[in-house]
Amino acid sequence: MAELGARPSPRPSPQRGEGARDYAQQFNPGFRLDPAKVALVVVDMQYASGSRHEGLGRLLKDQGREAQGTARFDRIETVLVPTIQRLLEAFRARGLRVVFLTVGSELPDYSDLPPHMRPMAEAVGNTRGRREHEILDALAPRPHEPVLNKTTMSAFHSSGFERLIRAWGVEQLVFTGVSTNSCVEGTARDAADRGFRCLLVEDGCGAASQELHAAACQNFQRLLGRVASSARVIAELDAARLPAG
Repeated sequence: MAELGARPSPRPSPQRGEGARDYAQQFNPGFRLDPAKVALVVVDMQYASGSRHEGLGRLLKDQGREAQGTARFDRIETVLVPTIQRLLEAFRARGLRVVFLTVGSELPDYSDLPPHMRPMAEAVGNTRGRREHEILDALAPRPHEPVLNKTTMSAFHSSGFERLIRAWGVEQLVFTGVSTNSCVEGTARDAADRGFRCLLVEDGCGAASQELHAAACQNFQRLLGRVASSARVIAELDAARLPAG
């Protein structure tokens, strides 16, 4: 027994690995992708906030704040677009479900948007019928792939997203797009609360900064779902198609 008043011996710091893992991980059982139950969700990859030449990119340039968008647009161009293209190719080649989400006003006066979303939409011209509202040409949907517009951050509050994926019999959702910490995470959180198994593709999502992106991914994988690379997603889809040995 330590002497009265003696300082207790310091506990050793946890090492990297199992001993340093977040305690919450024990409550997140995880899941493996099942091609019969999965859909790819491409969130808000539009000219409004996904292009350095239109929408937000043009606005920042006009304001002399172009550098504030550099990290965002560099990641979109060099990481997100190629990653989402690979995932689209993988899902399409396997005949799997794909759905695109957009965000923006359905009305020319933006009156259908909530107060926290309306100023940005007005500033960048994000309303139906304008170029800013369109999905990037590099990720153009195929004619049979649904494009659902939302006027809130979560697709569950202002589109037919839930009705569609339940009609498809989908139980697992693979999320890509922007921004990780707003519309992607908002829709994925609501999906998890509704019983869907959700996966954020780390190299398929992006935000205004790497810090915001990383924080959203770290928080999501604690209790809400999975975070994995596009390579891992494709490998799991391939493994699931292999005949039993």
